Amino acid sequence: MRRASVAVRSGGTMDWIGWPALMAAGGTLLLATPVEVFGLQLPEPILPLLLAFAWPLIRPSVVAPAVLFGLGLVLDVLLYQPLGLWPLCLLAPYGVVLAARSFLAGQETRVLFFWFCLTSGFAFLLAYLIVMLTGGRAPSLLALLGQVIPTLLLFPLSNALIQRFDDVDARFR
Repeated sequence: MRRASVAVRSGGTMDWIGWPALMAAGGTLLLATPVEVFGLQLPEPILPLLLAFAWPLIRPSVVAPAVLFGLGLVLDVLLYQPLGLWPLCLLAPYGVVLAARSFLAGQETRVLFFWFCLTSGFAFLLAYLIVMLTGGRAPSLLALLGQVIPTLLLFPLSNALIQRFDDVDARFR
């Protein structure tokens, strides 16, 4: 008798960390270009924040925080922030989601979006407070909203990454 072949998704590190990190870095570079269309500049969402939410839900890893740290340094350089600001602001939500992983695994998209809003809000609040304390004055709330709103609107990308690798490795469920 012949066995039917079954398609197996490998879910290697490059698939769920490497390529998304490269796309986030490329998207960040692209959106940081000084282009104006009809007098409006491109939005500047914090794309690595999508990964900081998705990666701990996909599977625990030592590589993911290191890559988030590197992406955070890229953000610091592009956004003219003090070095270490965005690595901290990316690793903090990563840790929160990792701690709540057993609760969040397998939840509906609405619940994940709620948690994404909470962890993103935490990251942006942390960034706002650090910039306010180091700069001596409060940053513009409009500029902050110009990053928060586009980041929250891109949640479907984070959810798609979670759904794509949801069943790859059951050892971590």
